[in-house]
Amino acid sequence: MSDFIIRVANSKDHIYAERITTQMGISAKARGTGIAQRSPEYVKTKMDEGKAIVALSRKTNRVAGFCYIESWGGKSYVANSGLIVFPEFRKHGLARNIKLKAFELSRKSFPQAKLFGLTTSLAVMKINSELGYYPVTFSELTDDNEFWKGCKSCINYEILQSKERKNCLCTGMLFDPVEKKKKRWNFLKKLNIIQRLKRIKENTFLNFYRIRKSLAVGR
Repeated sequence: MSDFIIRVANSKDHIYAERITTQMGISAKARGTGIAQRSPEYVKTKMDEGKAIVALSRKTNRVAGFCYIESWGGKSYVANSGLIVFPEFRKHGLARNIKLKAFELSRKSFPQAKLFGLTTSLAVMKINSELGYYPVTFSELTDDNEFWKGCKSCINYEILQSKERKNCLCTGMLFDPVEKKKKRWNFLKKLNIIQRLKRIKENTFLNFYRIRKSLAVGR
């Protein structure tokens, strides 16, 4: 038996909302990138709507992880957002299992929608590839302005804006239910290339940002 209960959240899980949003902020800061910052009230709404996954420790009943789903562009695009695992519960494969549960919920709730995500994490890319996601340009993601507003809480938002939302440090990934049998992306086979491109992208964009910032200060 697993040490964790992973299920669709409901109103009884409101007691975990504040801890969840606090951990979202801590995780974003530690990574140097942004999970769109959400309020406890927003998380509670997702729980009430049945659009969130919560993981609980069987031994202590403490919240161990969380993820929620959002629809964009008239429900034609769906994102699994805010994936977190609390530090004391890491290294148990929990992120993958939460992601899988969120994927199943998304497919059930929005069977025709394209599922997508933005990430800088190689671990998340690996999980996504196992689920059938593949890398895409930002132009293949939703053009819903409300989604992109969520990036404002990321420290790299200025880079995204300067690139006219065409590129940033994140990698865009997509699961298309129509193309799922045609496109399979082997993450492990491409790992060395991905790591190299990730370093190049980070160095290029961050240097650009530093130069832009220094020029602004010198005015």
